[in-house]
Amino acid sequence: MTTQYRLDEVQIVTFEDTRIAALEYRGDARSIGDAIRKFIEWRKQNQLSPKVSSTFTVVHHHPATEDDGECHYELCASTERGVPENSIGIVEKVIPGGRCARLRHIGSEDPLGESVSFLYSQWLPQSGEELRDFPLYFQRVRFFPDVPELEAVTDIYLPLR
Repeated sequence: MTTQYRLDEVQIVTFEDTRIAALEYRGDARSIGDAIRKFIEWRKQNQLSPKVSSTFTVVHHHPATEDDGECHYELCASTERGVPENSIGIVEKVIPGGRCARLRHIGSEDPLGESVSFLYSQWLPQSGEELRDFPLYFQRVRFFPDVPELEAVTDIYLPLR
C-alpha cells in the first residue's frame, strides 16, 4: 500500500517544550521489541499510561533498509513530574518547543517511512523552510492495541527554524 500526500496536508505548527521520560535504543530496528516491552512496563509502574501521557519516538537515525545497520531511537512518554532513578535507563529530557512541519499519518506503521520520505524529499525542498537542529519525531496519537492498526494515528514532526 502506497501513501499519497499533497503538499497542503503539511501544517506548520508551534510545538511547546515537552518534558519526557525517555529510553534510548540503539540496535537493529527488528530487535526493538524488548526495549518497547521494558518501556511499557516502566510506564505502567509509574502510572504514565498513553491515556494520561503522550507517546513519542525521537528518531536520531533510521537505516535506509533493514540490512543497513543499526537505528537510534528514543522511546518517550510526556511527564509533569521528575523521572526517578531506575534500572531500565529511562531518563528525563525535553523535546524542545518551536516551529515544526506536522504531517498526520493514518493507518499501519509499515508505510511510515514513505510519509517521512515525502516530508524530506518533496515538501521540504518546495516549502522554503530550513531544518532546526533537532531530529524528526513521532507522536503516537492513537495506536494498536487501543485501536485497530488501520485506525492508528501518528503525527510526524519535522523541526524547523
